[in-house]
Amino acid sequence: MGDFIDEPITLSSHALDALKEFYSERDVHTEKFEQLKADAGEDPDSKQAPLSMAAFREDWQESQFWCLAQYHKGRASTVEDPGGIYAEDYSDETARLLAGQLLKSATEDTTIAVVSAPSVFVALKNLLNEAEAGSPKPKLILLEHDQRFSVFPEFVFYDYNQPTKLPDTLKGSVDCIIIDPPFLNPDCQTKMALTARWLSKPNTEDMRAILVTGERMESLVLKLYKNFGLRTTTFDVVHMGLKNEFYCYANFVDDAWKWKES
Repeated sequence: MGDFIDEPITLSSHALDALKEFYSERDVHTEKFEQLKADAGEDPDSKQAPLSMAAFREDWQESQFWCLAQYHKGRASTVEDPGGIYAEDYSDETARLLAGQLLKSATEDTTIAVVSAPSVFVALKNLLNEAEAGSPKPKLILLEHDQRFSVFPEFVFYDYNQPTKLPDTLKGSVDCIIIDPPFLNPDCQTKMALTARWLSKPNTEDMRAILVTGERMESLVLKLYKNFGLRTTTFDVVHMGLKNEFYCYANFVDDAWKWKES
């Protein structure tokens, strides 16, 4: 065997251009996150530029890969099909409308939980920032697995496989809630319903509850959230880049939607 001679590695001009583009995009992405972190940590009573989901959308596949990994983690190959995986990313109009519904009738004493629906959380932050001086500022909680959202002080790490592994202070503390399960299967839907019950104040009749998930989950959703009074609404949920049919379920009607006829 001949001696191995180390030679300098050379890249084609095309490969070099691609590498430069990669590093350039990475630097821009890092700058956006640093700015987002700075904006998120500002005085909540001060006016600031609107927060944006753009930085997260550039790397949104991270959430989808997590979903797939979580499904297969520790499971046998014979388990049921995951039944559809997606990462919540509503259109700005949908996120803003849902956030507005959660804020209606909210007071300084209201606690709003956003479970696996970060774009609604960002919309809530923006609506509160746009509100007139002296307007009530309810407490927000973001339950999310994606650590990128930890730039927000309201972030609480959440794994639906451990539906009640949350700070004890959150138990029975929530007045309003929105949930968007990442899996369209009974296992995920059931565990997230347990989270909703654990978080909610004892008298669920007085709370505003919204859930967004695939239309094929309808019968299970209505069963799991019977005590919340959830029903299928007429609201048309719009996701960024998704064509699947999703339903919006709620325990109230408003100018934004009515009850869907059977």
